[in-house]
Amino acid sequence: MFRFTAKCGVLVALAASAGCVGGKGLSSDDKDRLKQYVLDAPPADMPHKLDVNFENKVHLIGYKFDPETARPGTETKLTYYWRCDDTLEDGWLLFTHTKDEGSGKMGNLDFVGPLREERNGSHQTLGPERWEKGKVYVDEQTYKVPSEVTGAQVTVYVGIWKGDARLRIVSGPNDNDNSAIVGNVRTGIAPKAAEDHALMAVPSLSVTKLASATDKITIDGKGSEPEWGAAASTGPFVDVGTGKPNSVFPVNGSAKVLWDDKNLYVLLTVQDADPYMGFKDAKSQPTDFTAAGQPKLWTHDTIEMMVDPDPSGDNKDYYELQIGPQNKVFKSQFDTLQQPMGGPNGPFGHEDWDPKLKSAVELQKGPDGKTTGYTVEAAIPWAAYAKAANHPPNPGDVWRINFYAMKNNAGVAWSPILGQGNFHKSARFGKVTWSAPAAPPQAAGASDAGAGPHAPVTLRLKPQALPATKP
Repeated sequence: MFRFTAKCGVLVALAASAGCVGGKGLSSDDKDRLKQYVLDAPPADMPHKLDVNFENKVHLIGYKFDPETARPGTETKLTYYWRCDDTLEDGWLLFTHTKDEGSGKMGNLDFVGPLREERNGSHQTLGPERWEKGKVYVDEQTYKVPSEVTGAQVTVYVGIWKGDARLRIVSGPNDNDNSAIVGNVRTGIAPKAAEDHALMAVPSLSVTKLASATDKITIDGKGSEPEWGAAASTGPFVDVGTGKPNSVFPVNGSAKVLWDDKNLYVLLTVQDADPYMGFKDAKSQPTDFTAAGQPKLWTHDTIEMMVDPDPSGDNKDYYELQIGPQNKVFKSQFDTLQQPMGGPNGPFGHEDWDPKLKSAVELQKGPDGKTTGYTVEAAIPWAAYAKAANHPPNPGDVWRINFYAMKNNAGVAWSPILGQGNFHKSARFGKVTWSAPAAPPQAAGASDAGAGPHAPVTLRLKPQALPATKP
């Protein structure tokens, strides 16, 4: 460990004593200039506490945004408090990304701030490679909110990177790509009240049980049974960030749902002119498969189905299922939001969860013979959802479910996430109500004679504030 031996006694307004600045390659001027950003303990007045653990080597312990509301074109000071718990080898750097939650546009502040001034083309003046174990580092950045920002807030993400690698986040709020979610800068942009309220509402779907035990869905990827014609449909998927029709993403999709006493049935139709068909095996493609040997379908093309089998959307005991255009499957079960989590290559959740599903995929072709997309059909036994209160559900039960059509780890969805997390955020999943077929009219003289026949149940998407067309 490199230590600066000059006497340290400078205090900063953060109410904590500044530590001596260590770090190889620092000039005397740099050490003197930066000592105010090195503390022996966290400041007592740190306004927002965090606990993001980067491989037990560095912890992000808090932050401060001053001011917390900055209108487009104005500046705010972003401050992060890092605790060094173990030394890092050369080459590790801090990064900061910003995301306009209106447009989804990203920004980069990697080399902004006193600790991060670029040196020698590949180093930061006092980056994490030069940190001293036990010290707290005050990482300040000046951020000018872009004049073209459209969202009510800008989300700030930070992390530690080297080349193509990032320090893995063991615990704490993150985006599942080893970026810590710090907080939000409010922009002061008032959303249109009606539109905003409408977009915030998650969609609902009433799914009626197959009317007869003789009704049968053949899992062949075709979706040709008449039952699918009348099945409850999500309608076209929408942009995950805005909830608006998809105008730029290369993939579109929609889903239909049915059920009986044995299975949950899904039929997803995806428009994709170039679906990836290159998954082979974990031995020849180790980076395309998880540590548990499952294909990372989300890195290319897939449909994704998330199921939290209760109405609360609390991310407890939920399930993830992906089926790609090659009919390869990724499946997992999570205890809480994205937990348990293994290393950078997983396992992601309980990958040993086996739903024992049946699935089939059929590629769709246009008149010219070119691929236009694919259809995924699956039957998932209710026994797969063993953590649900009722499996199969009782008529009237409400589950949280979301559907996605994905390409290159992005996608469109039935219910948009709206910047409130990632694809795992079950509070943003749609609400599915399991219903029973209408009872047939009773003959005259029955106990309720004169009451009239029961009204038939019509399958339709419940009113929602999402566009009827796809994003």
